Amino acid sequence: MAALLLLRACRRVNPAHTYLGLGSTYNPHNPRLASTDAAAEAASAQLANASGLVGFWQTLSNSTPVEYMQDALVLIHDVTGLPWWSSIVLSTFMFRGVVTLPLTIYQHRITARIEKIALEMPAIVEELKREAAMAKQKFKWSDKQTMVVYQRSIKKQWQKLIVRDNCHPMKTLIVLWGQVPLWIFQSVALRNLVYMLPNPMSLQAQIVTTEMTIGGFGWIPNLTVVDNSYILPVTLGLINLAIIEVQSMTRTRPPTRLQSIFNNMFRGLSLVMVPVACTVPSALCVYWVASSSFGLAQNLLLLSPDVRRRVGIPKTQTELDQPYDLLWLKTQQRLGLVKLSATDKPPSK
Repeated sequence: MAALLLLRACRRVNPAHTYLGLGSTYNPHNPRLASTDAAAEAASAQLANASGLVGFWQTLSNSTPVEYMQDALVLIHDVTGLPWWSSIVLSTFMFRGVVTLPLTIYQHRITARIEKIALEMPAIVEELKREAAMAKQKFKWSDKQTMVVYQRSIKKQWQKLIVRDNCHPMKTLIVLWGQVPLWIFQSVALRNLVYMLPNPMSLQAQIVTTEMTIGGFGWIPNLTVVDNSYILPVTLGLINLAIIEVQSMTRTRPPTRLQSIFNNMFRGLSLVMVPVACTVPSALCVYWVASSSFGLAQNLLLLSPDVRRRVGIPKTQTELDQPYDLLWLKTQQRLGLVKLSATDKPPSK
């Protein structure tokens, strides 16, 4: 530990001092320092062998957002003094709380506004039908001409309502524009820290990797190796499936065919992530599990009507008054602990 503290104190040494110029502080028989040397060789081998993707991965690894993310992760670790696994969890909650939580709340607001203006459309549609019928008789339009004008009028009125309430449907995708880049940049940044990229000869990179070799917990003391127990990968898959099932069970309307297709696709991706997580360093698994856990907690929290009012999400007809009771009931039904009632059974064909 004293050697590790010395290495951490050396983090502010002039970066011009190269790895080979460390002199007596380098001990090839020290297993921790030897592990950083092995990680450097592994990183070099990866770059040499991945001829097809080396251009893309090297560009992403050297990108400015990833560099800033690496610096932020190291800064959070140094300031808090937490072990690396705790630092990864803390930074994940911080970034998601600052980036994705506000975007998710904004997305819910937009969705609620769209649902509210959709309730105004039936009266508008009836009025447009009468106007179209009168115009057809007055101007001697054909059925096709009348239908074209009628549909154009409906679209125009819908656009007016969207502009009035500032709730364009494309804004419901805003979470993806924040969450996906954040997930990619932090994943690549952690991968860089594990493999001492983009410069394996950097003293700071070697120190961080050395710290990660003892910065784990429990059954994964070394965050630079895979989780051979498969506990974290399986946990990741279960949490991702839980997110999908919570969204499915709290939906008050029958899913459309497209929604069912997407649900099944995301279920498949959740299962695919399990073997992927089995092949990456434990540091990445810790991040992915922490990120998915935050997402699950966020979704459960925003089901509460009280929380929704506090963050400014308007009340809608499809909002559940007792979401957690319904969720618990449907969970029991899916597990076969409670039989389906007559109202819960699907209609017979």
